[in-house]
Amino acid sequence: MPATARRGHRGDTPPPRTAGSESDVLRGFLDYLRDSVAAKVEGAPEPAVRTAGVPSGTNLLGLLHHLTLVERATFLGERVTDWRATFHAAPADSVAEVVARYRETVARANDVLDTCDDLAAPVPRPRPDGRAPTVRWALAHMIEETGRHAGHADVLRELIDGTTGR
Repeated sequence: MPATARRGHRGDTPPPRTAGSESDVLRGFLDYLRDSVAAKVEGAPEPAVRTAGVPSGTNLLGLLHHLTLVERATFLGERVTDWRATFHAAPADSVAEVVARYRETVARANDVLDTCDDLAAPVPRPRPDGRAPTVRWALAHMIEETGRHAGHADVLRELIDGTTGR
């Protein structure tokens, strides 16, 4: 194992043990993934955190910025007109600002979810021009979306400074 990977190794955190309800399991896994992806971005050095790590142009800070906007669209009803543009944070945004914005958005999304007792009901969000997805679909989608990008973040962070683990 290269010294850089050993130096930046964080211990792996196992998946959560949640209560038995479907909602508790879904929300527990989503929060686990949310924490994992935010931890990958926290402390990542400039300018590498916003430098493309793969030919597609994907970068670590852009992934978290994108996930912030997916959370806002899914749970808060915000409209996104250019999804491709969401993969790039503004040049003036610091790592700490993007992480804080993500965590604040997650807290707001969780406030919405705290009002949801029925997973088959639509997400209560202010968007009069379209139907909201069910809470179950929104949670499953966000687990898939966040998990997919958490995997990308794992690879990108290791390429930046050798940091591994969840």
